[in-house]
Amino acid sequence: MDKVKVGLIGVGGIGSVHLKHLSQHPDVDSVALCDVNAQAVEEKALAMGSSTFYTDVDDLLMNERLDALFICVPPFAHGDIEEKAAERGIHLLVEKPIELDLDKAYAKADAIERAGILHATGYCLRYIDVLDHAKTYLQDKPIAMIRGYYLGGFVPTPWFRQQDKSGGQLVEQATHVLDLMRYIAGDIERVSANMACRVLNVIDQMTIADVTSVNCRFTSGAIGHLDATLTQPDFRAGLEVLGKDFRVEITFSSVVIIEKGKRTEWTTTQDFYGAQDDAFIQAVKQNDPSFIRAPYSEGLKTLAVTLAANASAKTGESLMLSDFYVAK
Repeated sequence: MDKVKVGLIGVGGIGSVHLKHLSQHPDVDSVALCDVNAQAVEEKALAMGSSTFYTDVDDLLMNERLDALFICVPPFAHGDIEEKAAERGIHLLVEKPIELDLDKAYAKADAIERAGILHATGYCLRYIDVLDHAKTYLQDKPIAMIRGYYLGGFVPTPWFRQQDKSGGQLVEQATHVLDLMRYIAGDIERVSANMACRVLNVIDQMTIADVTSVNCRFTSGAIGHLDATLTQPDFRAGLEVLGKDFRVEITFSSVVIIEKGKRTEWTTTQDFYGAQDDAFIQAVKQNDPSFIRAPYSEGLKTLAVTLAANASAKTGESLMLSDFYVAK
């Protein structure tokens, strides 16, 4: 394939980030835009020098011959977009969270598998280039504990504050750090969580927690923990990996390895969103899935952990992921 013809559904928020990279990518032929907000999608199309845009997914799929599709809709709005695109043989990058309903996500995964298309999810932190230093260092070392954190402020987007539309902060935001924990330490087998809305309950239509605490056990035996909050005036996110006589600190821009009497640090200047988009475009262009670090199957596993944590917080019970899969 010489160049890739791309469609993008959802031009606000993260969709705009993808569009910035795709519109400048040398291996992208064109980008066809779709959004239910006619004014927003028209403005984006005109800024790209195009008068063509869509407000209906079916019209986009019917009128454009796409090689790849970026699905950047809010968590509650996926509908059957993935199934329709997969049926047409269009390769997919689906932004996180990939769904709010695990059964629906499984159905989408089945449709994607049957179609034999390339598939990726928007877990962009896996594409931080200096992360490879941490992966290499840890590959032969047992991990004792992994501690993640995603600490920020309130997001004013109306649907974000509603549990049935966003899934809450863990599912919609802190999922990035939880996925990174999985990428570093492997699959999670048990999860328990506590969540509450402690100080932001005065916000209109607020039904999500503003503080979250998740405990987990990995299949390796390692113990994990993730904290998230919407209460902070600044933003901090990352994780720490602890083992015998070492600690690996990972943020969105750096990796630090600390041993007895030794500290080694790497800092990136790379845009990991751009790296993610380029990896997917190269995968499609070369028909090579090895470029993709977060396929749909991985997005599905991370979704399952976050939804299990939500269920644990609601019931007060610790949940085995294998039981949660069967229950769903």
